[in-house]
Amino acid sequence: MDDFAQFVAKIGNPQHRSRTEEVLGWVSNKFPNLMPKIAWNQPMFTDHDTFIIGFSVAKHHMAVAPERVGINRFSEAIVQAGYDHTKELVRIPWDKPVDFSLLEKMIEFNILDKADCSTFWRK
Repeated sequence: MDDFAQFVAKIGNPQHRSRTEEVLGWVSNKFPNLMPKIAWNQPMFTDHDTFIIGFSVAKHHMAVAPERVGINRFSEAIVQAGYDHTKELVRIPWDKPVDFSLLEKMIEFNILDKADCSTFWRK
């Protein structure tokens, strides 16, 4: 979590800060082989220098970005979890619980799907 300390410290709302710490800490503990990184002013995790998942914070939600392929793969589960999404990100409202099972599936999917990927983003 040291990698993300400055990012988290800048989150003004204490509940949002706590939720962000919880999620980033959970990813770090659940997937210790992923590398934490700040890029484009956002915390993200990579595997062999390829993007796996990224996070950002907004006034009403935490955004999770598993790339478009991940959104397409899990769009039904995202809606069932009570979240909305765009082509590139999932919005988890601050007042709803985090579906860690869904988050785990998205991360595992990206790790496996991008195992042979030699670029940061999918082509």
